[in-house]
Amino acid sequence: METYRSIVIVPSRTIDKFHEPAAETQAYEERLLCLLLMLRDPDLRVVYVTSSPVAEPIIEYYLSLLGPEFAADARERLTMISADDASVRPLSAKLLERPRLLDRIRWAIPDIERCHLVPYVSTELEQAVGDALAIPVHGADPALAYLGTKSGSRELFERAGVQHPLGVERITGRADAVKAIARLRAAKPELDQVVVKLDAGVSGEGNAIVELSGLPAPGSRYEKHRIGLRFDAMQMEALGVSMAVYLERLSHGGVVEERIGGIELRSPSVQLELTPGGEARIVSTHDQILSGQRYLGCRFPAEPAYARAITESARRVGALLAAAGARGRAGIDFVVARDETGVWHAYAIEVNLRSGGTTHPLAALELLSGGVYDADTAIFTASCGSPRHYVATDHLESPRLRALGHGGLLRLAALPRLAADGCGVVFHMLSALDELGRVGLTAIGNTAADAQSRFEQAQELLLDAAGEYAVA
Repeated sequence: METYRSIVIVPSRTIDKFHEPAAETQAYEERLLCLLLMLRDPDLRVVYVTSSPVAEPIIEYYLSLLGPEFAADARERLTMISADDASVRPLSAKLLERPRLLDRIRWAIPDIERCHLVPYVSTELEQAVGDALAIPVHGADPALAYLGTKSGSRELFERAGVQHPLGVERITGRADAVKAIARLRAAKPELDQVVVKLDAGVSGEGNAIVELSGLPAPGSRYEKHRIGLRFDAMQMEALGVSMAVYLERLSHGGVVEERIGGIELRSPSVQLELTPGGEARIVSTHDQILSGQRYLGCRFPAEPAYARAITESARRVGALLAAAGARGRAGIDFVVARDETGVWHAYAIEVNLRSGGTTHPLAALELLSGGVYDADTAIFTASCGSPRHYVATDHLESPRLRALGHGGLLRLAALPRLAADGCGVVFHMLSALDELGRVGLTAIGNTAADAQSRFEQAQELLLDAAGEYAVA
């Protein structure tokens, strides 16, 4: 009798976001469908769990990326399980409420001793699911969660001796924030702006900017009163959020830090794999694509001018995370600022002890190309020996794209696909087209310019096709 290794993928998200419709929750759960490409290994079984059922054409799309010689057998080794619950609560909570659903997952695991759970983020909920299934969780122990908060990140950077913005941790309200801003102005009177960040905020949504220009001199009589007025008028990244709601979230913890400035600013990140052996392995660098402070997508790899600098800082932070016992994927975000002489200065911003927006495009590239990233050269080389670059987004969105929902995109005759050399376009978050008019894509090329061109062509093709569908 054949015995298989197996993984159970539970892309549950316990996140501190202000607004998220159920369709977006489902689409984010489908981002890790690129891991179905692991089924190229004939000795692997995959159990993939979501809140609502994944449409069969979407599953077939990912399996088709394996090629016709693998797709049929791969489908036999894939078990898709749904909680049939479209609420925005964490998927892991839904599973723990349904013992029979946990039984179905157990029955799909051929050898419990050769199986582990792959989460999006590892909280007490995911650990409880792993315990219920009697399989280990490939993720950080929830006891280490503080290290992935904004306050915990800053404390890690300090211990690692890594440059980071001037700031104050463990802010729990308006009074704390006002005192912290006064403290920062005393240390650096020329500050024009600071950023208030929720400890558990994601994708920049928990950030808010406080303008400081024109305030009385640091330490003057009415300084804190005037700072308070500026705090009350701060510009929040999340739209439509009241001050009362923001302050309630801030009561659970946050930071205030200087907003880095320069002739040119960029927002790169480093992704690490923290191994059971205690190694902090650098697996990628990215340049993040932002709208304000909100994450939209990324370019891979990061610009060579600063890729090595952020990699070195990430190694030092990663060593501390590994020593603390953290395991699984982690990401470290940076801001790099170019000065008048052309020199880039890197500032560590935050640690994410979870998968993120750069996880799935990298996984797709690795599994499609068989390649690997060299942290010393900042180059990704496919198994054929050629370099690879990509541009990825989770936010190709327009109301007109709804016309391509319900499988319409996958039926396009001119659908951008992968070429024989592995370059081309891979889509994700396909179910978000139906209600949100939104889709994600990763455009892979031989050079940065090639990847950007493929990205722009795919975007133009989809928008044009959506317009034709709408007219028809």
